[in-house]
Amino acid sequence: MSDHAAMTDCTVDEALQDFYLSRRAKGCSPATLAHYEYSAGMFVQHLKRVSVARPCDVTSRCVNQLLDNLQARGVAEATAHAVARGTKALLRFWLREGYMTSPITVTMPRVTQKRGPLVAPDQLRKVLDQCHSRRDRALLLFLADTGVRRAETLALNWGNIDFTTGVVKIARGKGGKPRLVVIGAKTRRAVLAYRRSLPHSPGDIDPVWQSRSSNRLAAAGVRALMIRLSRKSGIRITPHMFRRTFATMSVRQGMDMISLQRLMGHADISMTARYVDLLDEDLVAAHSEHGLDTWLEW
Repeated sequence: MSDHAAMTDCTVDEALQDFYLSRRAKGCSPATLAHYEYSAGMFVQHLKRVSVARPCDVTSRCVNQLLDNLQARGVAEATAHAVARGTKALLRFWLREGYMTSPITVTMPRVTQKRGPLVAPDQLRKVLDQCHSRRDRALLLFLADTGVRRAETLALNWGNIDFTTGVVKIARGKGGKPRLVVIGAKTRRAVLAYRRSLPHSPGDIDPVWQSRSSNRLAAAGVRALMIRLSRKSGIRITPHMFRRTFATMSVRQGMDMISLQRLMGHADISMTARYVDLLDEDLVAAHSEHGLDTWLEW
């Protein structure tokens, strides 16, 4: 039996496991791996329900059936889109590795663009008033000042921060790519005050954000913090809201999109644009500053 014949004879479960291993070998983050396990795993479960045992027997009808089922069940647009993305990545891998002999087009579900919630300046001040520890205050200011992802924030060590310049090195961003972000004077002062409050003077390789037991703060700890402060302040906050707020406020303050893209760690500037929520008054102000009235005289 030829290698090609052996690949096309594999079961969907075997080919799925190979896909998972390939993602781990690429160094995908735990969150990305979890996304593939959910989305690609759901597609393979669907294939088995409709008695498709091998990748080479998959057709576009199989994909459309799953997406139609999700729509019929009232699954959120974002969830259906995530499943389609994972399925698309899986099918591309199967074709490239010889599990399939012909490509299958995945028509991505439409996602309605909605304005996500932001943390307004007065709301941020109210939430900060409810912070009763230097760590919590410093963490919120850091998130609002950088727009850094939660996982990237929690992975920081003290050696990643240059307190003289404010430059912070994100050693491993999404896709394993490093980048630099910046924190201003207010945030630097808050982080330094938090550092002085630690029971032991930390070294460069020690985690910045620590639990009460001096271990690296976990995602569950951040989630609990956000819930607690949301209840106390009456203002719902999440790390992703701070990321979206950073993007929107940066553009409102005049930052160009290329710089914003680099700070947020996006490979595609269109992804950066999706994070920016501009209200009608922002557009009116932008036009009054840059429109025809500013450059055409008569």
